[in-house]
Amino acid sequence: MFQKKMPAGGILLAGLAAYAYYKYSKMSPEEKSNLVSDLKDKGQKLYEQYVPEDVRDMLSGKSNMKTNSQFGEGSAYTS
Repeated sequence: MFQKKMPAGGILLAGLAAYAYYKYSKMSPEEKSNLVSDLKDKGQKLYEQYVPEDVRDMLSGKSNMKTNSQFGEGSAYTS
């Protein structure tokens, strides 16, 4: 009666992933390192451009944020 259609997007995505893996496996080691370094550079530029400064500080461990939490470390909360 009812047939479930397999979404074409899933098959297309799997095909693209297989093709990308094939192309990557055929690259020389120099081309692979160039590709990885280029992706890292682009990712770093996006990170610097779009992530707010306070979030970057929090992620890097520079926690200068003042919290108003009444249950944080060193609080005088007792039960």
